[in-house]
Amino acid sequence: MLAPLADRIRPKNLDDYIGQQHLVGPNGVLKKMIESGNISSFILWGPPGVGKTTLARIISNQLDRPFYSLSAIQSGVKDVRDVLESAKKNSFFEKKSPILFIDEIHRFSKNQQDSLLGAVENGSVVLIGATTENPSFEVIRPLLSRCQVYTLKPQEDGDLLKLLDRAMKIDEILKQYDIEIEETNALFRFAGGDARKFLNIIDLITSSSDSKKLVITDKLVVDALQENPMAYDKTGEMHYDLISAYIKSIRGSDPDAAIYYLARMISGGEDPAFIARRLLISASEDIGLANPNALLLANATYDSVMKIGWPESRIILAETTIYLACCDKSNSAYSAINAALALVQETGNLPVPLHLRNAPTKLMKDIGYGVDYKYSHSYENNFVKQQFLPDKLKNTSIWQPQNNKAEKKISEHMRALWGDRYGKNE
Repeated sequence: MLAPLADRIRPKNLDDYIGQQHLVGPNGVLKKMIESGNISSFILWGPPGVGKTTLARIISNQLDRPFYSLSAIQSGVKDVRDVLESAKKNSFFEKKSPILFIDEIHRFSKNQQDSLLGAVENGSVVLIGATTENPSFEVIRPLLSRCQVYTLKPQEDGDLLKLLDRAMKIDEILKQYDIEIEETNALFRFAGGDARKFLNIIDLITSSSDSKKLVITDKLVVDALQENPMAYDKTGEMHYDLISAYIKSIRGSDPDAAIYYLARMISGGEDPAFIARRLLISASEDIGLANPNALLLANATYDSVMKIGWPESRIILAETTIYLACCDKSNSAYSAINAALALVQETGNLPVPLHLRNAPTKLMKDIGYGVDYKYSHSYENNFVKQQFLPDKLKNTSIWQPQNNKAEKKISEHMRALWGDRYGKNE
């Protein structure tokens, strides 16, 4: 059986590798790593078909290291341990640690990821993981802390044409064809920055042609893919630019744009839980106190999506998307926690005022813990002025209400309690 074009022309060294110049170009971190001969564990994060597996194999080839490969879809904890044991034995005879490549590492369970920690920590293997999902969410923190994360981008149109030019020069099958590129819109649109998909389209067009003379036009590409739609559906595609545009459209209060990008992601086979999780973040980060109900709705959306799945979840996601896009916006909570964290970093562990401290023992009471604390509910309107921040920060303002209906009402209430401490909304 003839191998796919993408496998037939897979590069074996960096000179033939096309794209990802920010990583493998003259000043790229991975190029420098290869040139130095010193390599540490890392994770390659990017959409399908951008060269993650190829890059891992090239690194192994150029550094002349043993290469072990596991697919997270097909491997269990026992498979991981067996490979690690083989790698450990190999590293006993080799001066350099072997490379363990794990494709779709985000699909590994916590236990599977835990089983990698010891080998990565002691250097018996160099781990190269590949993932289409954000490692911050899908890779356990101890493993993530031991690995650098490098982001791969969708292939640019120019890189795809370079790839085709290389394929026509070195592939024995394509050499039999006289290929002319007349139009590229459909070719690039269906490929979507995925080099493997791009080459598969070329493979399909050539294999279904009755002539060795091929003029690639938009109509030819569309007709070929319509004849074989299942070969090029968008299931599993990750468009990081789409999720970014989606969230920014919600933040920018443009429901039309937000629903459009939602439709793009649904059409591409995006995981509904991923979209719902981003709505939760947006409800807190971009809407916040301007409409606290947004977070409740986003949370209900996440729960509903997890219960229902496609295709009905599209309706729930659409409702919440439009609602969040139409909400008043505020990032005052987001700004406040960032400011507070920076303040803690700057000032360190300042002592809690004595009157706020817990006093479970007589000794604590004798030295002043809890003395003069005023119980708010014992006072009119359940409020009494007293100091809560540490002495060095007692006049510090952290949360700043923003100019929207909900926070105007909140800030009016806070000014009634605290006077000018919380300022005025302009």
